Amino acid sequence: MFKTNVGGIDRIARIAGGLALIGLAVAGVIGPWGYIGVVPLATGSLRTCPLYSVLGFNTCPMKG
Repeated sequence: MFKTNVGGIDRIARIAGGLALIGLAVAGVIGPWGYIGVVPLATGSLRTCPLYSVLGFNTCPMKG
């Protein structure tokens, strides 16, 4: 469906950051805006980022 454009380290950082933001929002530390962590969590889990596609970025290693 979508082209994979999020590589290993980028993927781990997105998932960890997303979970951290959501966790802080649930704990009431940073307020409800922390639920924006769903976005990096989703892009890391799905390994595709629409903004990367628009800008032409790709952090996946080349397969060859």
